Amino acid sequence: MNQITAADLQAALTRAAHRLIALKDHLNELDAAMGDGDCGLSAEKGANGLLEFMAANPAGGDLGKWLGQAGMAYNRAAPSSLGTIIATGLMRAGKAAAGLEAFDAPMIARMFEAANNGIQERGKAKVGDKTIVDAMHPASVAFSTALEGGADLEMAAAAGFIAARAGRDAATPLRGLIGRANWVGERTEGLVDPGTALFVAALGAVAQQDLEPA
Repeated sequence: MNQITAADLQAALTRAAHRLIALKDHLNELDAAMGDGDCGLSAEKGANGLLEFMAANPAGGDLGKWLGQAGMAYNRAAPSSLGTIIATGLMRAGKAAAGLEAFDAPMIARMFEAANNGIQERGKAKVGDKTIVDAMHPASVAFSTALEGGADLEMAAAAGFIAARAGRDAATPLRGLIGRANWVGERTEGLVDPGTALFVAALGAVAQQDLEPA
């Protein structure tokens, strides 16, 4: 597969949404140890909002515009810091693909990079701050690198997923530096960041990779 159609895109987001809903309690538990304890609830609300949007507005036509609308629907359903971050990623990806009715591999890499950059800018976070960025940034880089090396979309997605898991695991020993995790301080060391867990789970669902608890 070297092109993503409207049907492919909607199916991928549907898988991701259902995966986040299933992980509600697990994400809440991770977040309770270093934050407000509502990451799973926000993820579930946003995912349900996304599913409702897709049911009423099937993907088609300008998929970049559609992705932006999907991001706004997620944020309306989950008006939280997490909702804003995820919405930003979807909207930036959509902006990069404005006007397109299908995405080839190089475009998907650009969309991934745009989403990654947008989330870093919006959340004022970088790799090492122990946030979703620690999983997303290496995944984006690995995806692009794999494509440049001749991999097809499925192989590149697998490389991105492996890099996301490695990024999550590399961030686990670190101290959280953003938001409420920063207040908790050294107690965050050794804990899995819920944002990285969420991203690994969602990317695994999108890429149809072997799924794990998160």
